Amino acid sequence: MESLFTTLTEAVSGTAYVAMSAAFFWGVLSIVLSPCHLASIPLVIAFIGEQGAPSSRRAFNISMVFSVGILVTIALIGGLTAALGRMLGDVGTFVNYTLALIFLFLGLHFLGVVKIPWTGGGPTGSARKGVLGAFFVGLLFGVGVGPCTFAYMAPMLGVTLKTASTSWAYGVVLLLCYGVGHCSVIVLAGTSAQRVQRYLNWNDGSRGQALLRQACGVLVILGGAYLVYTA
Repeated sequence: MESLFTTLTEAVSGTAYVAMSAAFFWGVLSIVLSPCHLASIPLVIAFIGEQGAPSSRRAFNISMVFSVGILVTIALIGGLTAALGRMLGDVGTFVNYTLALIFLFLGLHFLGVVKIPWTGGGPTGSARKGVLGAFFVGLLFGVGVGPCTFAYMAPMLGVTLKTASTSWAYGVVLLLCYGVGHCSVIVLAGTSAQRVQRYLNWNDGSRGQALLRQACGVLVILGGAYLVYTA
């Protein structure tokens, strides 16, 4: 694993095509190999499952908006913590505990214990409300995974700062490739889950769909427990 990280770090400093491909792969790894980021998968799957029987386009939109919300928060936290002279993404233990409570609340919602009105779920839910809810949850999730994100972004930021003096546009492109890779895993998971649901002819009242949503709820709660553990 260490050799893989070393190879990617060297590749990001290589030719443009190789560097952009490496940046994209870094973004994918930031989800796949990070326990805190992996919590985003059951979160977005459960959220989409609450939309009744959404189309592929709607599942894609919700997943994309959710992941964009994460990236927006990460960018804001990075800028703010850097301006304050703190380690990138270091939001303090209080925020971790707060996010853990929010994750607990979301997990209980997916388990059917509590109700959240802004998810837009079910056949009578508002489509606009569901997308806005996904963006809001993405913003919150981005706060909790900030430290994990910047640990993976360190090589990317190093190359970006180095190249910004000669070509700021190239630095932006590299970060954009990283962001696309990061979002692609979440979007793929959300859209694929929706297609499986349609293939199995699940709707918001199906037993299988209910079990999937409850399983995702448990995983989201475990994600909150991990935030407490790492606080």
